[in-house]
Amino acid sequence: MILGIGTDLANIERIARTLDRFGDRFRNRVFTDIEQAKAERRRDVAGTYAKRWAAKEACSKALGTGLAMGIAWKDMSVTNLKSGQPVMHVTGWAQERLAAMTPPGHEAVIHVTLTDDHPWAQAFVVIEALPVKS
Repeated sequence: MILGIGTDLANIERIARTLDRFGDRFRNRVFTDIEQAKAERRRDVAGTYAKRWAAKEACSKALGTGLAMGIAWKDMSVTNLKSGQPVMHVTGWAQERLAAMTPPGHEAVIHVTLTDDHPWAQAFVVIEALPVKS
């Protein structure tokens, strides 16, 4: 069953200006060390950050809270499988919220997809509850 759906559209140029203006202060407030390392290795640094920004926004919406209810930016992070597929991880309050919205006898799975077409970066997040296998 679907527990939540979220989407977000981020402007890559806006993220680039924010990176230029606030630098490490912005990076360290919003992105995990792993996310920063990934972005800084990429040719399109701002685009990589913008996709992850959009993923965090989309995840907070799928959790039904938005960012105003106590979820910290770093409570949500994106890594990639060797295939390149993005994977959303939640910790802290986001993990607590996910546990609270997951029905007994089920486990939550977070699906995330990212895309960009300059100047836009977009993310979709779907949270699904699957029955726990006995």
